[in-house]
Amino acid sequence: MDRYAVFYNKILVRYMQVYNRNLNEFNKVLNLFKNINIMKKVLISTLLLLGLSMNVFAQKHPPVPPHPSKNELVNLKAQELDKKYNTEKKLILNHPLATKKMKRDQMKALNKRYQTEKRLLKQMK
Repeated sequence: MDRYAVFYNKILVRYMQVYNRNLNEFNKVLNLFKNINIMKKVLISTLLLLGLSMNVFAQKHPPVPPHPSKNELVNLKAQELDKKYNTEKKLILNHPLATKKMKRDQMKALNKRYQTEKRLLKQMK
């Protein structure tokens, strides 16, 4: 053998020793992990999950808007009813083709409907 072959042979032997040592260490770690019982695995996974969920909930969330009270809702509906009544009243009274009798009949029906809706809102309070 020439000296280059001996040199390459020594390098190859050294590489195989390092490879076998790393493989043995990897197998040891793998066997240790296999020997951990299920409860420890569950504990580790729950701690990990808990940490991730805390991280998610630690982010700022917008505050929940306050819910209006029952009286506020009733008052809001009453204001909407008044606006609706006034706009319909203007439409009826300013209609160019309707006669006075038609306007009077429509206003009676509108007033009756307005009175019943107002009464229902007062009952809600």
